[in-house]
Amino acid sequence: MTENKRTLVIGASENPERYSNIAIHMLREYKQAVIAVGQKTGKVADVAIEKEMPKSGIHTVTLYVSAKNQNDFIAPILALKPERVIFNPGTENSEFQAELRAQGIEPIEACTLVMLRTGQY
Repeated sequence: MTENKRTLVIGASENPERYSNIAIHMLREYKQAVIAVGQKTGKVADVAIEKEMPKSGIHTVTLYVSAKNQNDFIAPILALKPERVIFNPGTENSEFQAELRAQGIEPIEACTLVMLRTGQY
């Protein structure tokens, strides 16, 4: 488990039925530091949802936005130089994944929730 390495959740929502919301709760349950970015500001657990991307200090990015809605995030994610980007089910994007690999960033097609529960996070 990656302890105390900041995770950026993109597509964060206050709606408790959204997987991004569940992921934030679970990441906090597993004592992970979380930064959340969404279309609207708000709060999930003890995490504020911001509209602006952070500029640094991110280990893992976990995506909850579909491929067609990822374009605005690609350059900022590449600029963050995270260790890895998790493409949760429904967010797969082979072009973006190839770009990440070219920059030395590991793309992972997986479910953040399953990774946490199985100790693969």
